[in-house]
Amino acid sequence: MSESRYLTTEEVCDRYRGEVSAGTLRNWRAQRVGPPFIKIGKSVLYPVQGLDEWDKKNLVICRASRKLGMVDDEGA
Repeated sequence: MSESRYLTTEEVCDRYRGEVSAGTLRNWRAQRVGPPFIKIGKSVLYPVQGLDEWDKKNLVICRASRKLGMVDDEGA
């Protein structure tokens, strides 16, 4: 049986290197648009497995434009 692991709001912010703030997480909870969470009293915990699944579902794949690297040196 696998052990469930949970992160606090501060740990989630650290996980995303400060790109997601506690305020953002609070807003997402209110709008029910962010990663899954559980609430125990006043504490909010985020299951690591739920965060991993949410990350995969919300992954944005960025690619360089084909135009990048194509510099017109004739006008220089």
